[in-house]
Amino acid sequence: MTIRRHVLAGIAAALALPFAFSVPAKASDLPDLGGRTVVVVTENAYPPLQFVDPKSGEAVGWEYDAMNEIAKRLNFKVEYQNVSWDAMIQAISDGQYQIGMTGITIKDDRKEKVDFSDPYMRSQQFMLVRSDETRFKDAKSFAAVEDALIGAQPGTSPFYTAVYEILDGNEQNPRIKLFETFGATVQALTAGDVDLVLTDSVAAQGYVDASEGKLKVTGEPLGTEDFGFIFPKGSDLVGPVNAAIKALKEDGTFDALNKKWFLDYKMGG
Repeated sequence: MTIRRHVLAGIAAALALPFAFSVPAKASDLPDLGGRTVVVVTENAYPPLQFVDPKSGEAVGWEYDAMNEIAKRLNFKVEYQNVSWDAMIQAISDGQYQIGMTGITIKDDRKEKVDFSDPYMRSQQFMLVRSDETRFKDAKSFAAVEDALIGAQPGTSPFYTAVYEILDGNEQNPRIKLFETFGATVQALTAGDVDLVLTDSVAAQGYVDASEGKLKVTGEPLGTEDFGFIFPKGSDLVGPVNAAIKALKEDGTFDALNKKWFLDYKMGG
């Protein structure tokens, strides 16, 4: 099975519902938030969920399209802002923003600080490497190459997968090189500064397509993650957003976004 089929299978398992059997939700079936303004924060560093299009300079992606549709159906205005990943969960917890979106894995420890929406996407992590890599082909053989390095953002699911599923469980392991953004880890991989980046299926094929033959994906998926939007604890937005997510799954809107961003869209160089 090719990696593209792996990627699409992971997404389809979570979201795909046949158009022929979908029942569109009427606007009147969903809560009306009365045109209020909701501040949504993201990192713009995780294609194709959200990123700055190199051709247009505009912030675009699957999550932008989904959030804009959610706002339309719930009748609220979106104000987008940006913050780094390492500050996002705490900023939402502190109430600086009303919603956070950046492919955030639903995890029990994070639920202590923020509330999550229902999952809107399921993804699996893959090993992104340079296309000429021959020293290893899976997690076990990577661990055996003692000078091979992993690039990761601290506090992310790829970081913890690298620590606990590939290496020795030591979060200070010097074989993990830390970077501020996911994009920086991929740049380091391409430049030869690290040898492996873990990325879930929603981003893997985008980076391979954009690399002009410099990158590939190897090995089997290392885990399954559910993505959700985050909110300050006790937010009154959780229920309405969950209702909208359910409607967008049932009426085929998420299927259409999957086709747009994972099949039709080709990342710029």
